[in-house]
Amino acid sequence: MRFLLRPHTLNVCKILYRSVHLDWSPNWKLSKKIWDRYRNLPIANCKVQATYVWIDGTGENLRSKTRTMDYTPSSHKDCPNLNFNGSFTYQAEPKNSDVILCPVAIYNDPITQGNNKLVLCETYDTEGRPTQSNHRHHCMETLNQVCDKEPMFGFEQEFMMMDVNSRPFGWPVMSGEPSPLGSYYCSVGADRAFGREVAESHYRCLLYCGVDISGVNPEATPSQWEFKTGPTIGIKAADDLWISRYLLQRVAEDYGVAISFHPKLFKNWKGSGCHTNFSTKEMREDGGFKYIEEAVKKLEKRHEDHIKVYDPRGGKYNALRLTGHGTSKVDKFTSGVADSTASVKISKAVMQKQKGHFVDRRPAGNADPYQVMNALVCTLCLNPH
Repeated sequence: MRFLLRPHTLNVCKILYRSVHLDWSPNWKLSKKIWDRYRNLPIANCKVQATYVWIDGTGENLRSKTRTMDYTPSSHKDCPNLNFNGSFTYQAEPKNSDVILCPVAIYNDPITQGNNKLVLCETYDTEGRPTQSNHRHHCMETLNQVCDKEPMFGFEQEFMMMDVNSRPFGWPVMSGEPSPLGSYYCSVGADRAFGREVAESHYRCLLYCGVDISGVNPEATPSQWEFKTGPTIGIKAADDLWISRYLLQRVAEDYGVAISFHPKLFKNWKGSGCHTNFSTKEMREDGGFKYIEEAVKKLEKRHEDHIKVYDPRGGKYNALRLTGHGTSKVDKFTSGVADSTASVKISKAVMQKQKGHFVDRRPAGNADPYQVMNALVCTLCLNPH
């Protein structure tokens, strides 16, 4: 039963929510109109702001720093390496703190706009070795071995909007939880769809900057949303997801809202996954369904190995999410057609066409897509059995 409030009480709660929740956010108090005054200042054509973005030592959080360039880079190869103090990002010791940023992808910057760029980077130590959280390096080595198979990926990224005190955005003001599941998935209405401005603003940013974004929708838990990237062939699929996560947090920052990709924040509510769509060239061609069936059998044999890399803590996060209640079980592999409780789901449309892709529903919301892609390709394209 939904909680019902009289109009006067509802208005009071709205005021209370804004004063109690959003006023705790320093960014909410800052005037965006003042910021626009400076953002719209004319800049000499030869000056460009390049924001370097990288994954820190946690393997799940992002960092960034901006430098001025005297030219407009047309690709990541035009961007020089930078260094930063890795002792503050869990990537180096204080007595040997230099970590090198090596650009690997470039995007138009929807925040500062103009000729300004976002530069996605890998991280290396001063000896040229990839840092512990640099899984892109290994993923790229794997993908280079299977170019002829044209592996294609899509990611369904779920996330929660939170206030700065870690309470879900839009939940009851003081305590308690909203009404039960059922009203929120793909919902419309101020009493059940919370934070649409953030989700739609993020969507527009991804379209602007060149990410292969395919859609967005509210999810089953109030204040939970999902955006979908791909389908994309090769490493760009994971690059796009990481830059999408960065922009989501950057957009939410402007609204005074925090973002969580944690797989399971609340016991009685649906957690956040990063469901991964996968196919190879032969799966997408006529008669490709038999290759999908073969892939599912291979995945079942390597279930434990995949679970270990499907979240940043070796499966501990997924143990909270994959409980068998609306999901698969973390310790048991299952597959099925149109079965959202399976480890691997095949849509009815794919079965009817006898070709297409499957969805691995096991990766956690904070999984590293480079590790997910690497595991899938190693198991399905490089493992003959």
